[in-house]
Amino acid sequence: MTGKKILVTGGAGFVGSHLVDRLVESGHSVTIFDNLEDQVHGGKKPAYLNAHAEFVRGDVRDHDALCHVMTGKEVVFHQAAAVGVGQSMYQIRKYADYNSTGGANLLDIIINTPAVRDRIEKVIVASSMSIYGEGQYSCHHCGVVYPKLRPVEQLKGKDWEIRCPTCSEPAAHMGTSEEKPLFPTSIYAITKRDHEEMFLVTGRSYGIPTVALRYFNIYGTRQALSNPYTGVAAIFSSRILNNAPPVVFEDGLQSRDFVHVSDIVQANILAMEKTEANYEMFNVGTGVNTSVRQVAEMLIEKLRPSMGLKPVIENKFREGDIRHCYADISKIRNRLGYRPGIEFREGLDALVDWVAEQKAEDGFEKARKELETRGLAN
Repeated sequence: MTGKKILVTGGAGFVGSHLVDRLVESGHSVTIFDNLEDQVHGGKKPAYLNAHAEFVRGDVRDHDALCHVMTGKEVVFHQAAAVGVGQSMYQIRKYADYNSTGGANLLDIIINTPAVRDRIEKVIVASSMSIYGEGQYSCHHCGVVYPKLRPVEQLKGKDWEIRCPTCSEPAAHMGTSEEKPLFPTSIYAITKRDHEEMFLVTGRSYGIPTVALRYFNIYGTRQALSNPYTGVAAIFSSRILNNAPPVVFEDGLQSRDFVHVSDIVQANILAMEKTEANYEMFNVGTGVNTSVRQVAEMLIEKLRPSMGLKPVIENKFREGDIRHCYADISKIRNRLGYRPGIEFREGLDALVDWVAEQKAEDGFEKARKELETRGLAN
């Protein structure tokens, strides 16, 4: 693909900045549009930003500012979003405004501004595995099943595993495919579903090739360690750097699909370059499930092996938490040629090397207290 004029909203962030680096390396002309959110960046432009990309500070809800940077662009990667599952449950207006309204503003500009619409060739939007809610399961009696949330009484009894929603027998977790019905369990997840559905329906209606990528649990360098609402690997790393044990809810055996940021970038590039991606949604993960307890133990072993730290297994639960969700990546592998390049232990080594050089404020207890005060953690 010859050099394109590309806009990356949220391009100063964790995923966005890595994507910008790859795009610049590939010879594209890249503009970053980012509001430098205090919770993530402290309002400051990060030192890692690519010097060969244009940086514009602005808010995706600002119609005129966004319209200005979008004019003449051929490809848009919409990465900008407020991120935080738990926080979204008590900052509802903020998350709906930043995410749903911000995305709607971008789409409104594309279809109603000729100088933008006439040049746009493709739009790629960041979606999330959180829109699934619980993952996909198999029941010995009923076949493939799609459970919703576990009953509160079950969780209060510390009975953590999923049961078949039809016959109540134990169900076995399996890779979650794009065909699973969506059941978002947080405001953040609802806004990500909004992103995906608004972008795809607008793209199809106006003939603008659009792709939604459902990111699973991302880890890697540049993730905001002092943001207690970010990914679990970063939250645990922040605790350990401050000589405090990682706190794990439930029994720690709940599992997720941890995908390296470089593989997220790989998926975005494929989505841009491949016509087979047009008007489709794709899981972006590894297809491998890892327990949250394993993540905590591996990080302790690598960051503070001599401290004697051990994960604190809370045997408590949070509202909306799911048990198992990891990706079936058959669709993106077969249609786009995506292949995860970084195995979790390998990626964790690189993360730890970077984390060891960072200073991080441990905000976990403050975040937990917020949830407990609102009755969202039990």
